[in-house]
Amino acid sequence: MCSLGLLGCSTPRSKPTLLLLRKPLFRSQPWAGQVFMLLWVSVLVLAPISGQFAAVSKPVISLQPPWTVLFQGQAVTLTCHVAEDKKWYRWYLGTKILREIPSNTLQVQDSGEYKCEIQGLPQSDGVSLTFSPAELILQAPPSVFEGDSLTLMCREKPGLSLKTRALYKNDKKLIDLGKKSSFHINHAGLKDSGEYRCIGSGTHCCASSSDAVRIQVQELFPRPILRANPSSPNPGEPVILTCETQLAAQKSDVRLWFQFFRDDWHLGSGWTGSLRTIVGKEDPSHYWCEAKAVSSRVLKSSQKVQLPVRIPVSRPVLTLSPPGPRAVEGDRLMLSCQARRGSPRILYQFYRGDVPLGSSSAPSAGGASFTVTLSAEYSGTYFCTADNGFGPQRSDPESLSVTVPASRPVLTLRAPRTRAVVGDMVEFRCEAHRGSPPIQYRFYHEDVILGSSWAPSGGGVSFNLSLTAEHSGNYSCEADNGLGAQHSEETSLSVTVPVSHPTLTLRVPRAQAVVGDVVELHCEAQSGSPPIRYRFYHEDITLGSNSAPSGGGASFNLSLTEELSGNYSCEADNGLGAQRSKTVPLSVTVPASRPILTLRAPGTRAMVGDMLELCCEAQSGSPPILYWFYHEDVILGSISAPSGGGASFNLSLTAERSGNYSCEADNGLGAQRSEAVTLSVTGLTGSRSGPVATGVAGGLLSVAGLVVMALLLYCRLPRRAGGRLTSDPSRSPSDSDPQEPTYYNVPGWMELQPVYGNVNPKAGDVMYSEVRIQEGNRHAAASNCAFGLLRTYLPSPGPATSRRPSRPQHSSVIYSQVKVASPPVSTAPRS
Repeated sequence: MCSLGLLGCSTPRSKPTLLLLRKPLFRSQPWAGQVFMLLWVSVLVLAPISGQFAAVSKPVISLQPPWTVLFQGQAVTLTCHVAEDKKWYRWYLGTKILREIPSNTLQVQDSGEYKCEIQGLPQSDGVSLTFSPAELILQAPPSVFEGDSLTLMCREKPGLSLKTRALYKNDKKLIDLGKKSSFHINHAGLKDSGEYRCIGSGTHCCASSSDAVRIQVQELFPRPILRANPSSPNPGEPVILTCETQLAAQKSDVRLWFQFFRDDWHLGSGWTGSLRTIVGKEDPSHYWCEAKAVSSRVLKSSQKVQLPVRIPVSRPVLTLSPPGPRAVEGDRLMLSCQARRGSPRILYQFYRGDVPLGSSSAPSAGGASFTVTLSAEYSGTYFCTADNGFGPQRSDPESLSVTVPASRPVLTLRAPRTRAVVGDMVEFRCEAHRGSPPIQYRFYHEDVILGSSWAPSGGGVSFNLSLTAEHSGNYSCEADNGLGAQHSEETSLSVTVPVSHPTLTLRVPRAQAVVGDVVELHCEAQSGSPPIRYRFYHEDITLGSNSAPSGGGASFNLSLTEELSGNYSCEADNGLGAQRSKTVPLSVTVPASRPILTLRAPGTRAMVGDMLELCCEAQSGSPPILYWFYHEDVILGSISAPSGGGASFNLSLTAERSGNYSCEADNGLGAQRSEAVTLSVTGLTGSRSGPVATGVAGGLLSVAGLVVMALLLYCRLPRRAGGRLTSDPSRSPSDSDPQEPTYYNVPGWMELQPVYGNVNPKAGDVMYSEVRIQEGNRHAAASNCAFGLLRTYLPSPGPATSRRPSRPQHSSVIYSQVKVASPPVSTAPRS
C-alpha cells in the first residue's frame, strides 16, 4: 500500500497511465503551451484518498481548439477519453443521441451541451459550446483550477478592424488591452472567478461587446485532513499520521509535497502523505499537516488535532454550585466533577453518602455535571468518581446542609375560659411545622409588635399576655429563619370587659316630676363588653329591662303616678356578674286638684257682724299648697298649707260682703279655681239679749255630753254611707234643722278623737261648748276644715265674738251652739 497516492506510485490493483494525444492539436500560436497542458488527460484518472488511488468511473471530454465560444462556421473536435479502447462511443447533444461510432473523436459546429458515453460506463460531464454570430467574442478554457495559467482571448470577426479593446469583470473594467487580444493570469485563484466580457471600438464605427463568459476557478485539492492510526494510542506507543486530500480528476498529474507538525515542531516531510511517530507521555499534543502543489504553489493546511492518548484519569475535583456549605430547599444544585488529566471517554459518577445519585459520561476533555432539586433529605456528604478504564478515582468529599425555609406558622390562642376576660392571662403559641432552626418568632397585635422569641432547636414558642380592654383585635405571628419571614393568618380575640357600676339618670320634662309626666330612666355602665342587659328597679321592685347589643346605655320610660315616688336604681349585667347603681330618689309632684270652698256662718243666716269662715281644700295635690280667697274676684287673702290639706280664712261680715266667694289652690303646677259660692248678708232687727240666756246657761252643762254624742254619731253615719255629708242629694238646705249650720261641698269626714270643753263668754247671747278633735294620724291632720272643724255660732255684740279660744296644736274644734230663743231671721238662699 502506498502511503500517499501520487503519480508513479504503484498499487496492486492498477497502474497509473499517462496518455498523450497522438498528434499535435495546435499550430504555432501564442497560447499553444497552455493548450498543450490542458490536453494531458488520463484515461484512468487517479486521485489520492487516504494514501490510495481511486479510479474515476466516467470518461472525460477534451476540446480542440480548447474554447467553449467560437464564431459561427468554425468547428471543434471533441475527444472522449477512457482507460482503453472501446468498440463504440455514443455522443449526445442535450438528451438526444447524436451519433454512435467506433472512434472517440467527433467534430461539431452546433451550439449545445455535448456528452459521451462508453459501453459499461456512465456518461461523461457535459461540455457546453457556443457558436456565436456576434462580431466580438470572448474565448475561455472549459475549466480552470487553482494555480493554473489562465488566458482569455478577445476576438473580432474577420474583416472587422478594432482600434482598442477593454476587458471587464463583473461589469467593472479590469484592464485596457489596447490592440492586444489576450489577457493572461499566471496562477489563477478562487478570487478570479466571475463574469468576463470584452468591449472593442473600431476606427470608423461604434463600440462592440461580447457576450459574458462565466469563469469558475475550481479547487485543485481540498483542505487536507490529518488522521492517526491507531486513533487512541497509549502514551509511548507508535502512531502513523496520514495527511489526506484528493486532487481534481483533471489534475491527477499534479504532485503534492507533505509536511507534518506537532505543536509547531516539524516532525517530517515527503512526497508520501504518511508519517510514523511515537506518542509522548506528557499531556496530549496538537498535530497538523500541510499539502503543497509544487508546480502551482498551492498550499493548504489541515486543522490541528489532539490525539486522544489513553492517559489514566487523575483524582477528580467535585464542585457544588451554588458554592458554600448551606443551600436552600427548592434550589437546583449542580454537582460538577472534573479530572484534570485523563483520556476520554471518562465516566463520572456522583454519590451522596454511599447512595449513587447518577452518572454522566464525558466523550471529550472536560468534566461532567449532575443537577438535583434540593429537599431537606439532601443534607449530607457528597463525592464523585472518574474512570476511563484504568480504575476509578475518588474526589474529596464535600458537605452540604440544606436549609429549609420556615413554613407559614400557625397561631394558637389559649385562654383559661371560653371567653377572654380582662385580667386573664392568655398564651399565644406560634409554630412553623417545617423550617431549619434556629427560627425567630414575632407576635403582633394589629401589626404592632408585642414581642419576639427564638426557637434554637426548631418547634414553636409561646408568648403570655395579661389582657386589658385594649387587647381586643386581630393577632398574628411571624416565623423567620433567615430565608424570608412567613406570616400566619390573623386570629381575632375579643376581650370581654365586666360591666362597671352603672349610673342611673332620671330625665324628666321639667324641673319637678309631675303625675302624668313620662320620665326616662337611663342606665349606663361606663365600661363593659356588649351585649349588656339593664334592669330597672323602684324600691327593689323590677320595673322592666332592656338590652344594649352594641354597648352603651339603655333607657326605660315610665308614666308617673303618685305612687311612683321613691328610690330608683338599675342593674347592668353582661354575663360576668351584675352591677347595681346607686339609688336615685324621685318625688312625684301631684298637681293641686280643683278645690272646694265651704262657707261656715254661726247661724242659718249670715248676719252683719257674724264671723264667716271660708274653708278651701283641694282633695289632691302635693304640698305645700297656697290657697287664695276671693270675693267677687278681689283677693281677700291667702294661707299656705305646708303639709297639704285645706286652709281657712275668717271674715267679719258687713253689708257689703254679700256676693260670690271663691278660692284658688296652687302648688306651683298651675292654680286651680273652685266653683263660686253665693252669700247673702242680712242686717239685725233687735236685741238678742234676754233673761232666757241666764236660764239656759245652767242647762248647758247637762246637755253637753248629749251634744257631743250626737255629733260623733252624725260624723260616723255619713262616712259609712259614702263619706259625704252635705253632698247627699237627700239632704238640702231647706230640709235641715234651722238650728244646724249649712255646709257646701264638704268632703267625707274621717274618724276623729273629740276633746270637750265649755265656753262661756263674758257677754253675749250664746253659751256654747267646744269640742276638739285630736288628730290620730297623718291623714286626720290633713285638714282642719274638711275633717275636723264644725263651728256654728251666733253673733253677739262685743269683741268676745271675734276672738277664738286657743286650742292645742294639731287639733280640730267642733262647736255646738246653745241658742237663746228668738224670732227667726231670714237669709237669702245659698247656691
